Amino acid sequence: MRGADQRSEGIFSYVRLEQRVPAHHPLRAIRDLVDTAPKDLSRDFARLYARHGRPSIPPERLLRALLLQAFYTVRSERQLMEQLDYNLLFRWYLGLSMDDPVWDAAVFCKNRDRLLDGDIAAKFFVTVLNLPQVRGLLSSEHFSVDGTPIEAWASMKSFVPKDGGDPPSGKQSGSSQGRNAERDFHGEKRKNDTHCSTTDVDARLFRKGAGKEAKLCHMGHLMTENRNGLIIDARLTEANGTAERTTALDMIEDNARPGSTVGADMNYDAADFVAGCRERGCTPHVSQNDTNRRSAIDARTTRHPGYRISTIKRKRIEEPFGWIKTVGGLRKTRHRGRGLVEWFFVLTAAAYNLVRIPKMLATTG
Repeated sequence: MRGADQRSEGIFSYVRLEQRVPAHHPLRAIRDLVDTAPKDLSRDFARLYARHGRPSIPPERLLRALLLQAFYTVRSERQLMEQLDYNLLFRWYLGLSMDDPVWDAAVFCKNRDRLLDGDIAAKFFVTVLNLPQVRGLLSSEHFSVDGTPIEAWASMKSFVPKDGGDPPSGKQSGSSQGRNAERDFHGEKRKNDTHCSTTDVDARLFRKGAGKEAKLCHMGHLMTENRNGLIIDARLTEANGTAERTTALDMIEDNARPGSTVGADMNYDAADFVAGCRERGCTPHVSQNDTNRRSAIDARTTRHPGYRISTIKRKRIEEPFGWIKTVGGLRKTRHRGRGLVEWFFVLTAAAYNLVRIPKMLATTG
């Protein structure tokens, strides 16, 4: 018979949150890793708080909540608090019961700032990679490096002369245009040397390639290992033409040992980068750029079969960049200032690793 469309709400619930989450839900394996890592960060958390006073939001829950933002592309802290009010999966992951009150968005952001001051994102990133079950997934000999622009949270209208000169006027004059007045950039030469964004002073005008439009950006850098494509280093710097190669050499210095190979695209085919790799005892497996120029990589490198393998494996570094920009929400950052943007870039890189590690552990047993 046809059921009746009637609403009846029970006063009590006799089903625990643990029972509502499926046994094979991906967040279960991720939570096991996330709960293990903060145990090593307990001393770092303790340094960020006073010994007396009112209890704050537990830093472990702050960290889990920020990871949820990356996992499920939650665009703001206010929307995250809204979802925590009715999403039982989110409550279970954070360790909240069905009756626990949800934090205010302003209070959450204020408590989150403590984690920013303690550089917890970088420490958490390293702690996850140092877990015993994760170390066996990493290659210690073959790596890839790459960089990508991260669009800044700043409008092109905010890019004005540093000397305080008058910005170009719009088509209309007067004060009736509102605060978002039209701007006419015709005939104006705008450069990073003479102009600066008033919204994000650390953003730089950057063009990804010939024929592309220039945007206000930061530059994100990743270093991955070639066995499983996990991120082993993530950094963010000023966006300029040499930032990718300079930062890549720093990451190689910190993570690669002599005898390792480093794959990279044609943008790294420069004499200074190739020489820098060899000075550090690493073999540069860089894709050759011989269009109207001479490549810095010759047959001494390309004749080995490992070179072709590295150029194929190198393409896997595009996968974390794609995930970070789409799922992680960093195609255009929501934050201003290089330090804050780098904090979230590193945390989102850690979230990418956490999504992939449980699948690898299940495959390898």
